[in-house]
Amino acid sequence: MTLTNTRFQDVREWDNAHFIHPWEGMPFLGENERTFVEGGEGIYVTTEAGDRLIDGPAGMWCVQVGYGNTEIAEAMAHQAREMAYFSPFNNANSAPARLAHEIAQRTSGDLNQVFFTTGGSTAVDSAVRFIKFRNNIMDRPEKKIVISRQKAYHGSTYLAASLSGKERDKGWLDQATHLTHFLPNVNPCQRAEGQSIEAFLDEKVADLESAILEIGSDKVAAFIAEPILCSGGVIVPPKGYHKRCLEVCHKHDVLYISDEVVTGFGRLGHWFASEDVFDIVPDIITCAKGMTSGYVPMGACIISDRLVADISGDKAKGATFSNGFTYSGHPVSAAAALKNMEIFERDGILEHVREITPVFESRLKALSDLPLVGDARGQGLLGCVDCAVDAKADDLEQDKNIGAMIDAHCQAQGLILRPIINMCVFSPPLIISETQIHDMYDIIDKSIRMTTDDLVRQGVKVA
Repeated sequence: MTLTNTRFQDVREWDNAHFIHPWEGMPFLGENERTFVEGGEGIYVTTEAGDRLIDGPAGMWCVQVGYGNTEIAEAMAHQAREMAYFSPFNNANSAPARLAHEIAQRTSGDLNQVFFTTGGSTAVDSAVRFIKFRNNIMDRPEKKIVISRQKAYHGSTYLAASLSGKERDKGWLDQATHLTHFLPNVNPCQRAEGQSIEAFLDEKVADLESAILEIGSDKVAAFIAEPILCSGGVIVPPKGYHKRCLEVCHKHDVLYISDEVVTGFGRLGHWFASEDVFDIVPDIITCAKGMTSGYVPMGACIISDRLVADISGDKAKGATFSNGFTYSGHPVSAAAALKNMEIFERDGILEHVREITPVFESRLKALSDLPLVGDARGQGLLGCVDCAVDAKADDLEQDKNIGAMIDAHCQAQGLILRPIINMCVFSPPLIISETQIHDMYDIIDKSIRMTTDDLVRQGVKVA
């Protein structure tokens, strides 16, 4: 629906007056000129002004099957008419029961126990709470530290945020620092001059083992890792990193949480990336986003049968896992997820992603030739263009300015990106065609060139 100018101005004022957005810049509270997206079809969204834009980030890494999918909408409506809500604390419902079964059919190893949450943050929060709960039952009350990485992002609940290592997000919010330990950046582009990828990989694996030994394996409960560190800038660790880290964890009785909130449900061309892409079977997988293609909130924490068996039945000591949410396993969300999965299989979405990934990655890599681009990296349908005048300088304001300029040029030409300071991040709907991939990259290429020209006109030297 396109609003009239008069009415829309009222809506903009209401948004500024009453809606505190995620990552709200407080100096500009109430003064924002945000783009309103009021409609969508396929990979495109339509703004309040009627402009049609490619949605480069697929919302927030999540609109896998694209906008305007009436099948998902009708499945949600049907479920809402039949049974809109049930209490997961006291009853059961066939929609989440079916969904748990379908998820278990697609996970690797013995990852068969599905705990439904409201999104990715609560999935991570629940995974960590379960691990600590398990250690309490097993008489290991000191085994509580979770190891994470610099640049990792695991959510916005207090516990999940405490596991996140994006240092530029930590300035003003408290963290549970006594429960976490962070390892250095795993971005291969940040390795020492002259250091080989193999040596860098050895160093990153050694970081983990050294931390476990230093803290004490009797105190380290888990290591949490995104297959690709997405919000940290689509950082792809060296090949073999996850497998070697898993081996280190299991050597020292430390559990491995694979945070697939972004990579799960097709982003790399598979239901889950842990085993099919990175050759690991973790102890726990967290997922969300693509489960419902963003049509309604939902997340899950998928736990190994072995972990549950250790603390259930005769071993339970009468314990209750007192963790859950009013909307755990919400039937309308479950119906959306089931239909989403049906569409994936019927339309060959996973196969399509694998087929077009070489085109996506080739165009991404070509951007490295532009003077403003320090690195262009990604995998599957995940991309990041890291832009800076001086990659070694830590100039936050200039970095923000560069990201904002590229973003503005892209939007003027028909593309939404997600500017994370100076990094242009994109993860388009999985249904994107080869032609649309070229359209998207043509706009990005042109916008970076235009930004370079802008900087030169401002007297900034661009190498």
